[in-house]
Amino acid sequence: MPTLMVSISGIRGIVGDGLTPDVIVKYTSAYADFVEHGKVIVGRDARISGEMVNKIVTGTLLAKGLDVVDIGIVPTPTVQFTVKMLEAQGGIAITASHNPNEWNALKLLNQTGQFLSPQEHEKMKTFLSSEAFYESWEKIGRYSEHIEAIDKHIEAILKLKLINIELIKSKKFKVLLDCVNGAGVYSVPKLLDKLGVEYIKLNCDASGIFPRLPEPIPENLTETIQAVKENNVDMGIVVDPDVDRLVLITENGDPFVEENTITQVVQFILSKTPGNVVVNLSTTRAVDDVAKEFGCKVFRSPVGEANVVQKMKETDAVIGGEGSGGVIYPSLHYGRDALVGIALTLQHLAERNITLSDLKSKLPEYFITKKKIELQNAKPDEVINHMIFKYKNQRINTDDGLRIDLDDHWVHLRKSNTEPIIRIIVEAKNKELAERLAEKYLKEIEELV
Repeated sequence: MPTLMVSISGIRGIVGDGLTPDVIVKYTSAYADFVEHGKVIVGRDARISGEMVNKIVTGTLLAKGLDVVDIGIVPTPTVQFTVKMLEAQGGIAITASHNPNEWNALKLLNQTGQFLSPQEHEKMKTFLSSEAFYESWEKIGRYSEHIEAIDKHIEAILKLKLINIELIKSKKFKVLLDCVNGAGVYSVPKLLDKLGVEYIKLNCDASGIFPRLPEPIPENLTETIQAVKENNVDMGIVVDPDVDRLVLITENGDPFVEENTITQVVQFILSKTPGNVVVNLSTTRAVDDVAKEFGCKVFRSPVGEANVVQKMKETDAVIGGEGSGGVIYPSLHYGRDALVGIALTLQHLAERNITLSDLKSKLPEYFITKKKIELQNAKPDEVINHMIFKYKNQRINTDDGLRIDLDDHWVHLRKSNTEPIIRIIVEAKNKELAERLAEKYLKEIEELV
């Protein structure tokens, strides 16, 4: 059965089996009706199907009377940044992020360069059911290319007040870079060159074919970790195919842990500009510990970049992100951005004059365990409501499923939007406790089911 996943950020599916030309036209046409007029920025990651999808998206937008500015193979954050910079009315990033080769997706952006808000998404969906209307020949949109998009994005990062290019250059960092043959191939080396960082490339060819599963989690990075150990580098830098997630490997070849990416950036930013922090409900408690050191407050949002950004705007946060390695620095733009994450990390290391393993050892240490349970005939909402009632006397948050905060751990129970499962995420001070507690919550849900 064909699979098409529809969410607040857009649509995602397997090319030819769920994500077909007619589906791409249908959603792009509805998005064009939502935008109404003006110009739309279109960029894509490096995957093989990207050119095909790009041509369908671009042709549909032009046929609807919208101007298209094509910025080529770029990170998703570059699409977001360019919408804002060129004052466009919207943007489409063609990328299935960390999904394997056979997937692709449309990520739909509003005129501020962010993912559609829940309200905007609902409005866009109303156009899906109406008959598509296309312009006559003299009213079709104009097509142009903007090949400087990555350079402009990097230029803006280097101009940030907190980035001292000369200091970073003076440290003569050497890194191993793994771009999984994605859009990072065209962007990360440019940034590192400007910062005087020497790099050894791994999985950085322009084929667009991912040589391994592209999600940057430790079990997919065994070759990368080995290469870090063998090449005597200061760290490994790994990005996903659309360069919105940053994962680091210490000089010893140990995973820095993706939750620590946002934790150390929060530490660095708050040391310079104290203020509010926003992370999602599944992100490590280490962020709270770090914020407390600076007398700053942490707010939590439902999972998803659009939700984090919305909460960041509401609280005027100085930094935010997600535990998957997503850094959102509003002084640049409101979007997860591995490029700015890399620059801030290098600045942090340079200023403190320490190694990445030293930095890791100085961060609060927690362990996260993730499990999921298939519900068969039970309804996810009913199961979660039972758990809310059971734990009503604890500190709970019900903005996105159920998060329970206790002194020695927290647990987040979330239903999937695409399949009948509940995800169980537990964090505790040691791995054994996290595992034991995850099993406990799993059994409680099994009993309910």
